Amino acid sequence: MYYGGNNMIILKTILAFLLLLILARFLGKKQMSQMTFFHYVTGITIGSIAADIVITDNGSIIDEAIGLVLWCTLTALLAYGTLKSAKLRLLIDGQPTILIKNGILQKKSLKITRISMEELSMMLREQSIFSIEEVDYAILEPNGRLSVLKKQSNLSLTRADMDIPTSNPKYLPSQIIVDGKIVYQNLKPLGLSIEWLEKELDAQNISNIKDVFYAEIQSDGSLYIAPY
Repeated sequence: MYYGGNNMIILKTILAFLLLLILARFLGKKQMSQMTFFHYVTGITIGSIAADIVITDNGSIIDEAIGLVLWCTLTALLAYGTLKSAKLRLLIDGQPTILIKNGILQKKSLKITRISMEELSMMLREQSIFSIEEVDYAILEPNGRLSVLKKQSNLSLTRADMDIPTSNPKYLPSQIIVDGKIVYQNLKPLGLSIEWLEKELDAQNISNIKDVFYAEIQSDGSLYIAPY
């Protein structure tokens, strides 16, 4: 009985592997960076069904294989439908969400997409952007990637291009206030104090820290502020 069961597992594993190989070719190529949440979940489900074929003893191999083929067929039909119908594509894949518009943080969009300021800053740094003030538009794509359009002032000639002597930045752009709360762990390493912060806020007619959605120190020591 043991050897018979062992042989069945081997047979199921080979069958599941071959089916996945064939169906992967059938479904077409799509890079991980291009996958939407729906494609990601569908891929996991297909893998789960294939694993279920191998480890479960219920039902026949043919029935389990039919289930896998049917799921992949439905996925392919839906993918074809999204290519032909803009409305269906919008329903399945969603649409891009503007997180920064004309240099202004879109707080409602951040809340809807559940993107924190820490996550947004990280996504910008991955594109070599260390300050939100450099950004004109930032758009969260359906595949989770961030598309960024820099402000024109940040696309102009650099000092190096014009043979003008350069100096190292005074500060590394860092978060100072997030959601009306001071990021204390960033103040001390930068040599900044609460008194300095209050003075900077007063200079922009802000008397209460809780009125600030986001504040970030710039490389030249100035403070970028996005109020509520």
